[in-house]
Amino acid sequence: MEDLDIDLPNAKLAYTIIQSLLAGHAALSDLLVLMAHALDEDVTKALTATNEWQNYLESKRELENTKVQIEKFTEVLKALEGNKTAS
Repeated sequence: MEDLDIDLPNAKLAYTIIQSLLAGHAALSDLLVLMAHALDEDVTKALTATNEWQNYLESKRELENTKVQIEKFTEVLKALEGNKTAS
C-alpha cells in the first residue's frame, strides 16, 4: 500500500464527500418520482422531452457506471484503515 498517493484522513474525507453527493442524488431522484406522479400526463410528456431531462438521465447512467469505481475506492479505504490498525 506504500505506492498509494492518498493518506487515510484524505481518503476518509473523499469518501464522506462522495457519500453525501450520492445521498443528495438519491433524494433528488425520489423527489422527481414523487413530482412525476403529481403531474398530469401531458406535463410529464413535455417535461421528459426537454434537454434537462435528458441530462438528468445521462447523469443517472454515469452514476451507475461510477459504482464500480466507488466500490474500488471503498476497498482501498478499507485497506488503508487496516494498515493503520496494523501499525
